[in-house]
Amino acid sequence: MAREKIVVAGGTTKSWKLLLGLRIFAFMATLAAAIVMSLNKETKTLVVATIGTLPIKATLTAKFQHTPAFVFFVIANVMVSFHNLLMIVLQIFSRKLEYKGLRLLSIAILDMLNATLVSAAANAAVFVAELGKNGNKHAKWNKVCDRFATYCDHGAGALIAAFAGVILMLLVSSVSISRLLTNSKHLSTTATTTAAV
Repeated sequence: MAREKIVVAGGTTKSWKLLLGLRIFAFMATLAAAIVMSLNKETKTLVVATIGTLPIKATLTAKFQHTPAFVFFVIANVMVSFHNLLMIVLQIFSRKLEYKGLRLLSIAILDMLNATLVSAAANAAVFVAELGKNGNKHAKWNKVCDRFATYCDHGAGALIAAFAGVILMLLVSSVSISRLLTNSKHLSTTATTTAAV
Protein backbone atom coordinates (compact mmCIF):
# COMPACT_ATOMS: atom_id res chain seq x y z
CA MET A 1 0.00 0.00 0.00
CA ALA A 2 1.50 3.33 -1.07
CA ARG A 3 1.99 5.94 1.59
CA GLU A 4 0.26 9.24 0.90
CA LYS A 5 1.69 12.56 1.92
CA ILE A 6 -0.43 14.36 4.45
CA VAL A 7 -1.51 17.74 3.15
CA VAL A 8 -1.52 20.36 5.89
CA ALA A 9 -2.32 24.03 5.30
CA GLY A 10 -1.50 24.12 1.60
CA GLY A 11 1.47 21.75 1.57
CA THR A 12 3.04 18.67 3.08
CA THR A 13 3.98 18.43 6.74
CA LYS A 14 7.63 18.66 5.64
CA SER A 15 7.07 22.02 3.93
CA TRP A 16 4.97 23.14 6.90
CA LYS A 17 7.82 22.42 9.34
CA LEU A 18 10.41 23.96 7.01
CA LEU A 19 8.36 27.13 6.66
CA LEU A 20 7.79 27.34 10.40
CA GLY A 21 11.52 26.95 11.11
CA LEU A 22 12.49 29.54 8.49
CA ARG A 23 9.93 31.98 9.86
CA ILE A 24 11.23 31.56 13.41
CA PHE A 25 14.82 32.22 12.32
CA ALA A 26 13.76 35.17 10.14
CA PHE A 27 11.81 36.58 13.09
CA MET A 28 14.85 36.27 15.37
CA ALA A 29 17.23 37.80 12.79
CA THR A 30 15.07 40.81 11.97
CA LEU A 31 14.16 41.40 15.63
CA ALA A 32 17.85 41.23 16.62
CA ALA A 33 18.73 43.70 13.86
CA ALA A 34 16.03 46.12 15.02
CA ILE A 35 16.99 45.86 18.70
CA VAL A 36 20.73 46.25 18.14
CA MET A 37 20.29 49.24 15.85
CA SER A 38 17.68 50.93 18.06
CA LEU A 39 19.94 50.64 21.11
CA ASN A 40 22.97 51.86 19.14
CA LYS A 41 24.32 54.99 20.81
CA GLU A 42 27.77 56.24 21.70
CA THR A 43 28.83 59.47 23.42
CA LYS A 44 32.37 60.83 23.27
CA THR A 45 34.16 64.00 24.24
CA LEU A 46 36.33 65.11 21.34
CA VAL A 47 38.71 67.98 20.73
CA VAL A 48 37.02 70.13 18.09
CA ALA A 49 39.46 73.02 17.98
CA THR A 50 42.64 74.33 19.55
CA ILE A 51 43.16 77.97 20.50
CA GLY A 52 46.85 78.46 21.17
CA THR A 53 47.63 75.50 23.41
CA LEU A 54 44.14 75.26 24.89
CA PRO A 55 42.01 72.44 23.38
CA ILE A 56 38.29 73.12 22.93
CA LYS A 57 36.29 69.99 23.66
CA ALA A 58 32.73 69.08 22.80
CA THR A 59 30.64 66.12 23.81
CA LEU A 60 29.10 64.48 20.75
CA THR A 61 26.59 61.64 20.60
CA ALA A 62 26.08 59.27 17.69
CA LYS A 63 22.57 57.77 17.62
CA PHE A 64 20.64 55.84 15.02
CA GLN A 65 17.92 58.55 15.08
CA HIS A 66 20.35 61.02 13.49
CA THR A 67 20.20 59.14 10.17
CA PRO A 68 16.89 58.62 8.34
CA ALA A 69 18.22 55.44 6.69
CA PHE A 70 18.85 53.89 10.12
CA VAL A 71 15.37 54.93 11.30
CA PHE A 72 13.90 53.27 8.19
CA PHE A 73 16.08 50.22 8.94
CA VAL A 74 14.65 49.87 12.46
CA ILE A 75 11.03 50.43 11.38
CA ALA A 76 11.30 47.97 8.47
CA ASN A 77 12.90 45.25 10.60
CA VAL A 78 10.23 45.68 13.28
CA MET A 79 7.49 45.42 10.64
CA VAL A 80 9.01 42.25 9.15
CA SER A 81 9.45 40.80 12.65
CA PHE A 82 5.80 41.50 13.42
CA HIS A 83 4.73 39.91 10.12
CA ASN A 84 6.74 36.78 10.88
CA LEU A 85 5.44 36.60 14.44
CA LEU A 86 1.86 36.88 13.20
CA MET A 87 2.46 34.19 10.56
CA ILE A 88 4.10 31.89 13.15
CA VAL A 89 1.12 32.25 15.49
CA LEU A 90 -1.35 31.66 12.65
CA GLN A 91 0.63 28.69 11.38
CA ILE A 92 0.81 27.03 14.81
CA PHE A 93 -2.72 27.71 16.05
CA SER A 94 -4.63 27.30 12.80
CA ARG A 95 -3.14 24.05 11.50
CA LYS A 96 -6.57 22.62 10.93
CA LEU A 97 -7.62 25.46 8.63
CA GLU A 98 -7.17 24.83 4.95
CA TYR A 99 -5.26 27.50 3.14
CA LYS A 100 -6.48 27.55 -0.42
CA GLY A 101 -6.47 29.98 -3.29
CA LEU A 102 -6.61 33.58 -2.17
CA ARG A 103 -5.36 32.99 1.39
CA LEU A 104 -2.29 31.10 0.19
CA LEU A 105 -1.69 33.67 -2.55
CA SER A 106 -1.97 36.60 -0.13
CA ILE A 107 0.52 34.95 2.27
CA ALA A 108 2.99 34.43 -0.59
CA ILE A 109 2.59 38.05 -1.72
CA LEU A 110 3.03 39.38 1.84
CA ASP A 111 6.18 37.27 2.23
CA MET A 112 7.60 38.70 -1.00
CA LEU A 113 6.74 42.26 0.05
CA ASN A 114 8.41 41.77 3.42
CA ALA A 115 11.52 40.28 1.81
CA THR A 116 11.67 43.38 -0.40
CA LEU A 117 11.11 45.72 2.54
CA VAL A 118 13.87 44.27 4.70
CA SER A 119 16.21 44.15 1.70
CA ALA A 120 15.61 47.84 0.91
CA ALA A 121 16.16 48.81 4.55
CA ALA A 122 19.37 46.81 4.84
CA ASN A 123 20.76 48.26 1.61
CA ALA A 124 19.91 51.83 2.64
CA ALA A 125 21.66 51.28 5.96
CA VAL A 126 24.71 49.78 4.25
CA PHE A 127 24.99 52.87 2.06
CA VAL A 128 25.07 55.16 5.10
CA ALA A 129 27.39 52.79 6.97
CA GLU A 130 29.82 52.92 4.05
CA LEU A 131 29.81 56.73 4.26
CA GLY A 132 30.37 56.54 8.01
CA LYS A 133 33.26 54.14 7.63
CA ASN A 134 35.11 55.67 4.67
CA GLY A 135 33.63 59.14 4.28
CA ASN A 136 33.46 60.86 0.89
CA LYS A 137 36.47 62.91 -0.13
CA HIS A 138 34.68 64.51 -3.10
CA ALA A 139 31.81 65.81 -0.95
CA LYS A 140 34.20 66.61 1.95
CA TRP A 141 32.35 64.26 4.32
CA ASN A 142 34.60 63.00 7.07
CA LYS A 143 34.69 59.51 8.46
CA VAL A 144 32.68 58.83 11.60
CA CYS A 145 33.82 55.31 12.49
CA ASP A 146 37.35 56.36 13.41
CA ARG A 147 35.86 58.41 16.27
CA PHE A 148 32.80 56.28 17.14
CA ALA A 149 34.12 52.73 16.78
CA THR A 150 31.62 51.07 19.13
CA TYR A 151 28.71 52.73 17.35
CA CYS A 152 29.95 51.45 14.01
CA ASP A 153 30.62 47.95 15.36
CA HIS A 154 27.07 47.69 16.72
CA GLY A 155 25.72 48.99 13.41
CA ALA A 156 27.74 46.34 11.55
CA GLY A 157 26.26 43.64 13.79
CA ALA A 158 22.76 44.90 13.08
CA LEU A 159 23.49 44.86 9.35
CA ILE A 160 24.75 41.28 9.51
CA ALA A 161 21.56 40.22 11.30
CA ALA A 162 19.45 42.13 8.76
CA PHE A 163 21.13 40.46 5.79
CA ALA A 164 20.61 37.08 7.46
CA GLY A 165 16.95 38.13 7.71
CA VAL A 166 16.93 39.04 4.00
CA ILE A 167 18.23 35.60 3.04
CA LEU A 168 15.77 33.88 5.35
CA MET A 169 12.86 35.95 4.04
CA LEU A 170 13.82 35.04 0.47
CA LEU A 171 13.76 31.38 1.50
CA VAL A 172 10.40 31.87 3.25
CA SER A 173 9.07 33.50 0.11
CA SER A 174 10.35 30.62 -2.04
CA VAL A 175 8.71 28.03 0.20
CA SER A 176 5.44 30.02 0.22
CA ILE A 177 5.43 30.13 -3.57
CA SER A 178 6.23 26.42 -3.82
CA ARG A 179 3.35 25.67 -1.42
CA LEU A 180 1.09 27.79 -3.62
CA LEU A 181 2.16 25.79 -6.70
CA THR A 182 1.84 22.49 -4.82
CA ASN A 183 -1.65 23.46 -3.68
CA SER A 184 -2.73 24.40 -7.22
CA LYS A 185 -1.36 21.08 -8.58
CA HIS A 186 -3.14 19.22 -5.77
CA LEU A 187 -6.41 21.01 -6.53
CA SER A 188 -6.13 20.35 -10.30
CA THR A 189 -5.34 16.67 -9.65
CA THR A 190 -8.33 16.42 -7.32
CA ALA A 191 -10.57 18.15 -9.85
CA THR A 192 -9.39 15.80 -12.64
CA THR A 193 -9.95 12.73 -10.45
CA THR A 194 -13.41 13.94 -9.45
CA ALA A 195 -14.35 14.71 -13.07
CA ALA A 196 -13.18 11.24 -14.17
CA VAL A 197 -15.45 9.56 -11.61
